[in-house]
Amino acid sequence: MADQARPTVPLASLAKTIRSKKAAVDKVTFDVIFADPASYDLVRESGVLSRRAIAELSGIPDARISDHVEFDSGLAIKFTLYRAASSGSAGDPDIFGSQHYRALLTIAVPVGHGGPPIGSGEGRA
Repeated sequence: MADQARPTVPLASLAKTIRSKKAAVDKVTFDVIFADPASYDLVRESGVLSRRAIAELSGIPDARISDHVEFDSGLAIKFTLYRAASSGSAGDPDIFGSQHYRALLTIAVPVGHGGPPIGSGEGRA
């Protein structure tokens, strides 16, 4: 029997907030915040927002990621990227950095069978 692909859900269906914003003239920061521990744990453990995954998704070398934090007590994954062009410079399409998050919305997060239902708040110690 052939392996079946694991079912997935879009990141936007699991996160309460997905946003990007200017962190400095040369940086954009991203926040992915979850309403419940089960959704946070699912995404964190899947690795779809790991440092490596962000570099691959963004098509950038790891060195362009200045910070990457899994903030357990805040149920958030936060990361900051060095911008390709300084904010407000010629060719900068988004001076405030508020439109960079869109690629995150449709990231496919693998979901398994069993365990607590997503959004139940169960599954963390």
